[in-house]
Amino acid sequence: MNYVKHFTASAMLTAALTTTAFAGTLVINSDASDPAPKKAWGEVVKRFEQEYPDITVKYNLYDHEAYKTTIRNWLVTSPPDVVFWYAGNRMKTFVDRGLFEDVSDLWQQQGMYDDFSSAKAAMSVNDKQYGVPYTYYQWGIYYRKDIFDKLGISEPKTWEELIKASATLKENDVTPFTIGTKYLWTAAGWFDYLNMRTNGLDFHIQLMDGKVPYTDPRVKKTFAKWEELVKPGYFLENHASYSWQEAQPFLYNGQAAMYLMGNFLTANFPAEMEGKMGFFQFPIIDSSIAKAEDAPMDTIHIPSKAKNKVDARKFLAFVARPENQALINNTMLQIPTNNKAKVKQDPFLSKGVAMLNEASGTAQFYDRDTDPAMAKEGMKGFQEFMVHPERLEKILKRLDKVSQRTFK
Repeated sequence: MNYVKHFTASAMLTAALTTTAFAGTLVINSDASDPAPKKAWGEVVKRFEQEYPDITVKYNLYDHEAYKTTIRNWLVTSPPDVVFWYAGNRMKTFVDRGLFEDVSDLWQQQGMYDDFSSAKAAMSVNDKQYGVPYTYYQWGIYYRKDIFDKLGISEPKTWEELIKASATLKENDVTPFTIGTKYLWTAAGWFDYLNMRTNGLDFHIQLMDGKVPYTDPRVKKTFAKWEELVKPGYFLENHASYSWQEAQPFLYNGQAAMYLMGNFLTANFPAEMEGKMGFFQFPIIDSSIAKAEDAPMDTIHIPSKAKNKVDARKFLAFVARPENQALINNTMLQIPTNNKAKVKQDPFLSKGVAMLNEASGTAQFYDRDTDPAMAKEGMKGFQEFMVHPERLEKILKRLDKVSQRTFK
């Protein structure tokens, strides 16, 4: 998943010129380019510099799409001292290639095994830790309460209720779901939830690990559910031409009523939406399946080839502190990974924390749970299905070939 902002050539040039570190300089490459994360990390860097006046911080900010590509080049050539990234399989891919530093010693020294107990598994490979997490957040369906009230729609708890609500909205010239699949990952959110609600988390992870073919009847069952929303036209028209941000105005101007998204969406709600927005958990499809949730975790790491690992460790330890985790997440309206950090009083966060505490388990997100090569083709397939559902068989056979090649 990615947030998208314009990436400038000057930013790339600046980063290239400042990537090589020297003593007393800490080079950090970040993808926290949306307004709320940008503000949060600007304050964190400022506080770090105040505490360590002998360290000069070079903080390079990238747009998310560019960052995904360029980080692979930095890590094998001349990396910065700290990089922003993601937990789970996305982290493991770089760990397996020897590109991320083992920071288990930092976890031990800082007492992080207790403070980050819920994050430990996602940050570990062979029981060693390779970074520090700073946030995670719930996914679910954000919706216009005022439109639901006007049309007499209750929060859907089951799939049948969601279909009925969608039909009512469509009949009243309101698009049930806004979505922008230009950058593909938003469609993956739909696949995650449909698959976890249809087949359960264990099956979902087996599929992510290449242990189940995409042509498996259980996967086809997931797509059959998805088709119940695609064929009647319950998604925004021409969604493949919109980014996730460009799809938001349809929700705010009342042309659409729901958006399956992560809680980072709430930081973008316009002032006029005060009191009009609500949130509900992705509905039950099969009551015998325990409810798992997507709860992606964002992280920072030290590249193995970093030149200033001493100061990089100081920065990771600084970010791990409860007061700094609270600062970051209160600004971004997300949940701290340090369990001693205070969670901001916010109705959406409160619902998210309660929901995740009751979840049977959590997934990181499709493009973080499976191999990057598989994720790329899988998400292309999801977008294609949403535009051309009649191509499903061809799409699944193609994904099987990619899976066999990737996980051989």
